[in-house]
Amino acid sequence: MKVPLAEPEANVSPREASDDCVLTEECIDQYLWSVYERAPKVDTIKVEERIKVTVEKNGKSRTVTKTITKLVNEDFTWKDPDAAEKAGMSVAQYVIGGMDQGFKVRLYRLFRALDDAGLAPGMTSGFRDDYRQSIASGNKAVTGNSYHGGSRRGGYGRGLAADVVSVKGETRSERCSSSDRMWKWIDAHGEEFGIGRPYLDKDPPHIAPIDGKEYADKRGVDRKLAEKEGTATGRDAKAAKSPQAVLKRGAEENAL
Repeated sequence: MKVPLAEPEANVSPREASDDCVLTEECIDQYLWSVYERAPKVDTIKVEERIKVTVEKNGKSRTVTKTITKLVNEDFTWKDPDAAEKAGMSVAQYVIGGMDQGFKVRLYRLFRALDDAGLAPGMTSGFRDDYRQSIASGNKAVTGNSYHGGSRRGGYGRGLAADVVSVKGETRSERCSSSDRMWKWIDAHGEEFGIGRPYLDKDPPHIAPIDGKEYADKRGVDRKLAEKEGTATGRDAKAAKSPQAVLKRGAEENAL
C-alpha cells in the first residue's frame, strides 16, 4: 500500500489554482480535495417496495402483492468517512491519496478546464476500497472489480476512476441540468485530457482514462493502440515522480 499523504492544511480554490500547482503532488491533492469537498454527496437510487392491491378478475376480487420501484434521494455523505476510518486514514488521504498519480494529473487539468468553461465540476467519488464499494448503491461493479481501486484492480494508489457532477445551480434540478451539460462537454473535449466516460448514460458521472482497460472494454477502443501509446498506470505512472513532464506533454499534445 502506498504511504498515505498528509492531510491538506488548506484548500486550493478550483478557480485560483494555476498551472504551477502541478509542480507538487501536494498541491494537486489539495486542489482535487477542494473539488471533492464542494460536491454534495446525494444521489437518486431505485428502491423496490412490495404493496398489496385489490384486483378484479372474472367478477371476483382478490388481493395480490405487487412490486413497485420508487426513486428516492440517498445521502451518502457518511460512506467515505466510514471507509476512511476503517482504513485508519483521514478522508482526504483515503479519497484523493488512493487514486493513481498519473490519473490525478489528468483530473487536475480536466477540472481546471471545466471551471474555465463555467461548468463548476464537483467530485462525488474518488478512491474506493472493497469495503467502500460494498456499500455503494446503484450502478456499480462487483466489489473487488471496481476501477475506483478494488483489490483486483491494484488497490490503494491505483484508483483509475472518479465520479463527477456539476455544482452549478441553486437547486438540485438546476445542478442536474448543469451536470448534463458538463458530461456532454467531457464527451466532446475529454480526449484532450486523456479522460472519457466509459458507460455514457448508463453511468453518466463515471470518468476514467481513455487509454485504460475499462474504457477500452466498454467503448471498443483498440487495446493494442492503447498499449502502444501508454496507459494511465503505464505512461503517466512512469512520469508520476515528475508531474512537470506530464503537464509539459499535455501542453505539447494540445498544441498539435
